[in-house]
Formats: sequence, C-alpha cells, structure tokens
Amino acid sequence: MLTRPAPGPDRTLRYGADVDQVIDLWPAEGPTVALVHGGFWRPEYDRTHLRPMANALRDAGWSVAAIEYRRRPGRPGPMVDDVRTALDVLRPSVVVGHSAGGHLAMCAVPEGTAVLALAPVADLRLADRLNLDDGAVTDFLGGPPDDHADLDPVRMPDPPGRVVIVHGTDDERVPLRVSESYVASHPATSLVRIPGAGHYVVIDPESEAWPVVRRELTALEPRRR
Repeated sequence: MLTRPAPGPDRTLRYGADVDQVIDLWPAEGPTVALVHGGFWRPEYDRTHLRPMANALRDAGWSVAAIEYRRRPGRPGPMVDDVRTALDVLRPSVVVGHSAGGHLAMCAVPEGTAVLALAPVADLRLADRLNLDDGAVTDFLGGPPDDHADLDPVRMPDPPGRVVIVHGTDDERVPLRVSESYVASHPATSLVRIPGAGHYVVIDPESEAWPVVRRELTALEPRRR
C-alpha cells in the first residue's frame, strides 16, 4: 500500500514557505475531503502513499486534498499548526486522517467539521506504553506524553464536530484498544470495527474494508446523503 503507484494530483497548493507546507489537489464536482497521512509522525513517510485513496475518492465524486506537513521529531507544535493552517485554507466538509494523521486531524479540526479517523493514534499515553513503532510517541513529542494533554486526543475536550473511527480488529500497528480508549473518554464518538482487518486496508481502495470507509465518509457529508 505504501508503494503502490497511482496518478499524481492535478495541481499542488502551497500554504507556507517550507517545502513540506503543500497540499495536493484532485478537484471534482463534489465537496472537499481533506486527507491527513500517517507514518507515526516520522519524516520518511509522506502524503504520496495516499494517492490510490485520493484517486478513488475523486473518481467517486469528491474533491480531494492531501495535506503535507512538517515532520520534525521532537517538534509536535509545527505539525499540528501545519495541519490546522491547511484546513483553514481548504475549509473541507470532512477531514480523513489515518494512523498518526488521525491523531493530527483530531487535534487540528476546525469548528463544525467532521472527522473520519482511520486507525488513529488517539491515546498517546497508551500508545507510548505499547511502544508503538519503537517509541514513536516519545520521538514525536520529544519526551514522554504525560505533560502533553493538549496534544493527546483522549485527554482533550470533546471535539468540535462529529467524529467517527474506523478500526480493524486485527490491527497490529495501532491496536484497536487505542481507539476503544478514546471512545471510553468521548462516548459520543462512533467506533466502527472491521473484523479481521489490519492497519493499511482502511486506506486501500482495493480492500474489502473500503466499502465501509466509503459508507462512513458518505454518512458524514450531509450534502451527499
């Protein structure tokens, strides 16, 4: 999934001076969906692995925007600020975030915008205890998560819009219990479990999980109901 080829964007929009402050655009007639990629906040993972997903959503009628952001270990603030700034520029109807991108979407979503979080890292303390991706949370924050409640979705106030989580029951990269912990603290959140699914199938338009993702995205967009 991380290396599957797919057509690139129709154009790229810059929202800042840094090379990573860009948004790839696949325009269509439908409302805008913003994608925030994962990769445990590490610089070696970028937005390009979401191109199959972006093309599939554009083919289904959505206007798609894939956000890139500065990935600097130990400097979480610029990452969240970049996603927040990009969303302010785009004003999407729905934000879709995968894995660490789900975490960033939950932290940066503007008022009234829905979030579809796909296998999100939604509890940083639990993710740190589970040592996800060999210390990814500590690397991201530059230290332990205890003093970063403002960047930990599970400890943040209720989100400003509707949140739906889709998570595979067999996800080994970000175990389902991370999302279950978030929902326990934010019970208005809907959690959709996909039996037998792993971490990457939720962003794979060729997977058996894809119809579930499409269904939940459609349900979050009022103008497409």
